[in-house]
Parts: sequence; C-alpha cells; structure tokens
Amino acid sequence: LKKVVKRLKDCLRTGDIISRWGGDEFTLLLPQINSRQDASLVANRILKALNPPFDLDGNLVKISSSIGIACYPEDGNNAETLLKNADAALYHVKEKGRNNYHHYEQSINSQASELLILENSLHSALEKEQFVLCYQPIINTLNGKVAKVETLLRWRHPELGLVSPNIFIPLAEANGTIIEIGKWTIKTACAQYKTWQKLGIHPAQIAVNLSARQFQDAYLASDLQIILAETGLDPACLELEITESVMMRDINLAQKTLNKFYNLGIGIAMDDFGTGYSSLSYLSQFAFNTIKIDQSFIRDLQKKPQDTSIVQAIISLGKALELNVVAEGVETAQLKELLTELGCQYMQGYLFSKPLFAPEATQLLTVYTEVA
Repeated sequence: LKKVVKRLKDCLRTGDIISRWGGDEFTLLLPQINSRQDASLVANRILKALNPPFDLDGNLVKISSSIGIACYPEDGNNAETLLKNADAALYHVKEKGRNNYHHYEQSINSQASELLILENSLHSALEKEQFVLCYQPIINTLNGKVAKVETLLRWRHPELGLVSPNIFIPLAEANGTIIEIGKWTIKTACAQYKTWQKLGIHPAQIAVNLSARQFQDAYLASDLQIILAETGLDPACLELEITESVMMRDINLAQKTLNKFYNLGIGIAMDDFGTGYSSLSYLSQFAFNTIKIDQSFIRDLQKKPQDTSIVQAIISLGKALELNVVAEGVETAQLKELLTELGCQYMQGYLFSKPLFAPEATQLLTVYTEVA
C-alpha cells in the first residue's frame, strides 16, 4: 500500500489531495479540474503508473486498479453524493474487468447499489454461515466411476438469493475477504472428504480452486499445513486448481508457490488450460499432476476443426508428460464420444452431473466412486 501511495502521489499536482478511504481504496480530490476530459487524463496517468509490477522482497507482483469518477456539480453538489456516485462508478469498472476508469452515470446506480450490498455483506457472510459448498464429480470414462470431486463455492445471500461466484469472488478479492473465505473453503472441503472416508467413499482427490489473491498470499502454504493437520487429511487427497492466467502473472512466484504445494504432497492442477498466456514448455517446469482443458474449447468441438486440433494436442502433450487431462464442460453424449476418440480419459460436466450439495453428492459417490 505504501508503494501504491508513492506512485499515486507522483501522478498528482500541487493542490490535489489523496486520502485512504479504507482497505485498499483511496480517494483523490482534484480541485483544479475544468472538465470530465481533464479527470480522464488524470485517471489514465494513474492507471499507467500502477501498471508496472511492484518489487516486494524480490518478488514482482502486479496489481489491478479501478477508478470511479464523479464531477461537481453534474454528478452531485455535496461531498457525500459525489463520494457515493464515484463509488458506484468504481463498482461498474470492477464488474467490467478492472484496470480502467469510468465516469458516473445514473444508469449504473441500481446495479452499483446491489454490488455495494454484496460487498458490505461479505464481511459477515462467513460468521453468519451463508457460504455453502457444492461438489461436481470428475469421471473416469474408462469405467464410468467418479475419480475426483471438484469443490465449488456458493453464497446464499438472505436478500439476493444464491449469488454467482463470478460476482462475489472479484468483490472478495478486492476487499481482502477472499483469504478467510478461501481458508474456510479448503478446510470445509477437507472435512467433507474425511466424512466420505468414514462412510467408505474414497474418490482419489478433492479439488479446490484458488483465486489470484489466495495464490499470492505469503501464508497460504502454512495455512494449508494447519488445515491438513486439523482435519487429518492425507495431503495426497487434496488437489489445488490454479488458472493458467493467474500463474503467468509472476512466473518466479508461481514456481516457488507450486514447489511448496508439491513439498507438502498436495496435488496441483492447471485449470482453464489454453485460455492464458503460457508457453507449453512451462508444463514440464511446474509440478502439475493435472491439466484441465477449458470448456471454451470443448463447447464447440464438433463445429470448429481448429478447436479439435488444439484439444488433441493438449491431450497428447499431457500423456507425454504423464499428466491427467480433464475435459471441462462436457454436456452431450456426442462430445463425450468425440473426446474419447481423441484419447481423453477424464471428463467433467452436466452430462455426468451438475454441482451437488453434500447430501446429494454423497448419494452419487456411494454408487459411482472408484476404489482408491
């Protein structure tokens, strides 16, 4: 945060005021602005300044930044209204993908209000036990049995109902609550696996997704050790899924973090493979056990010959490196048949099962689990 402030100050002029609004949010007051275009120039200057990675104890870390702009008097005639509307514009940027700025518009007010409700609720959602886990099986198509189970986080909001993780995970990353939510998710998943073991159910692994901020958390490896000790789970039964794009943000940090997981005996999967920026050569350098082909390649496999070639190449590469290859988003028997012809053994998707809450997942696993 101190290094961020230093870069922000370098972007400001004499008379401009910066203050910390809370968490990782800052408020800038620009009194010498004559037009919305002037504010846009300042916003662009800030985005450019915050784009290069930060050196934190030898690790290069990139951050995302989002800017909401409200101008006096058209967007408000008092400080309270201007701050509220700038906040609304900020949330609009976050939802659209970050690393950008947006001027306040009345049309985004209702949408921003819902996001504000969600972010404020996130701080107490864990304490109020509003989070719940679903489990989706990964099938070994050679025998039709469940080989692994992926854990998926859901939020039952008391006012807004079931909230998609695509909405609340970015908010949790932005306000820092993702660390505690992530620890709860891993611990609950490990405890659920132990419950299944006591019932005689033994899928090979239970997989948990890591967000970008979790993956960068310096205490993640030690937290994992504590969770495994407290739940009594064999580390080999846990698999962590990290997206390709998250790992490619900082190759050196990714290498160190993945080695820590490997040394703990935890399985590692590269999720959404093919959508990021990696060279295929990185697969042999990192300690992966599994690669998961992103469903964007699977969905139109029958219509796009180029996707078929890509998927076949990934499957062949995985086999050459002795990695398990999982096809995500398999929804039809035709897709399953085509993937089988391409040599893909493990598949996941609605053809086999939707994500299930624990009681329903237990029923399915009782019948369709491989002998570990």
